[in-house]
Amino acid sequence: MFEIVFISLFGLVFGSFLNVVIYRVPLEQSVVTPRSSCPNCGNLIKWYQNIPIVSYIALKGKCANCGIKIPIQYPLVEFMTAMLFVAIYFKNGIDLNYIFLVLLFSLLLALSMIDLKYLAVPDSINLLAFLVSIFVTQNYLENITNALIMAGFFTMLRFYVSFALKKEAMGEGDITIGGIMGAVLGVELSFAALFISALIALPFSVINKQIPYIPFLTSALLITYLFDETILNIINKIYG
Repeated sequence: MFEIVFISLFGLVFGSFLNVVIYRVPLEQSVVTPRSSCPNCGNLIKWYQNIPIVSYIALKGKCANCGIKIPIQYPLVEFMTAMLFVAIYFKNGIDLNYIFLVLLFSLLLALSMIDLKYLAVPDSINLLAFLVSIFVTQNYLENITNALIMAGFFTMLRFYVSFALKKEAMGEGDITIGGIMGAVLGVELSFAALFISALIALPFSVINKQIPYIPFLTSALLITYLFDETILNIINKIYG
């Protein structure tokens, strides 16, 4: 019980840092300095006004100085990061792999939030996530092999779909996520994750023709990672 509470609190704190990354990296600003401030009035945010989730509730979702509304994204990212840390703990336990896994999925969460806002992702985070994915297990050679296979598949998929639709159908960032899928899941489960991502994205694609796909790929990757044995059993029953 103590471990879960500690992991949750650490996830909340890391989620607060992720919010800085999500806001500043697309603007090509440092994530270290200067201190956080209100983008509207420029007032520096005091430490007790920056406690994950608690401060948002205490301030009623508004800046303490000018009263402008604080985007719900901030507590949401903090909460989701904490849940990621706990979910991966239950799946993997605490070891070296855990560190790389929570870092990877945190980076993917940041990429998803940025993609939702800009319909594009920064190469710095994208390539860092790809590098981290190689180390999620000690089978480094197998991981990078599977990553390159899936990155190659996504590249060809992009060419064919774009040719068929006569327009750009996938972003370059999606190719990197495909490689990350390969490193984390292996080739067989990566195709399952791709299918799941399409199912999740389908209702949104009906409403909006131009949707950011990285959030759906990330969601499918997480679902497939957490429930890999169940999904493999379903695949074996279908093709057995």
